[in-house]
Amino acid sequence: KYIGGAGFSTYFMINEIKPGIEPFSPENKIFFMTGPCTGYPFSGSGRHCIGCKSPETFGYAKSESGGFWAAELRHAGFDGIIVEGKADKPVYLWVHDGEAEIRTASHIWGKTTKETQDTIRNELGDQHVRLAMIGPGGENMVRFACIINDLREAAGRGGTGAIMGSKNLKAIAVRGDSRVE
Repeated sequence: KYIGGAGFSTYFMINEIKPGIEPFSPENKIFFMTGPCTGYPFSGSGRHCIGCKSPETFGYAKSESGGFWAAELRHAGFDGIIVEGKADKPVYLWVHDGEAEIRTASHIWGKTTKETQDTIRNELGDQHVRLAMIGPGGENMVRFACIINDLREAAGRGGTGAIMGSKNLKAIAVRGDSRVE
């Protein structure tokens, strides 16, 4: 009934977002979902879908992106991520080999996506970490802000980057070594 990143994102949007909430409210959630083929070694298998209540339309925002981030998320042992609430201070999520941890991002708040990627990769000691992240536009909750991964892929519909900013979430860094079953 709900297949793929768009299906899962829609399912969770319908079942976990209360009608009438404000997009920038901590009650809004943002869903990062992969598809059934994500992470397999063939062309086009690196897609993911990001969904939330849109700060632009106040309806459902569904934005998709390609690149390597989603495949790396699957290799880290996750099919998707649901972000809810709001952090007190800027943070990033570090997802790796079946684990997820919240880390401080105060030192990268205000930086561009390139600076953010370089800083987090150096901090984690791994240049192969993949990031989905926001720049200053998302941090300042510009209603059309995007989420950028691999520095050239954008989830650009509906202001998804602004929702990350409203949650004080600078980035989601992923790395994994497992195979997709």
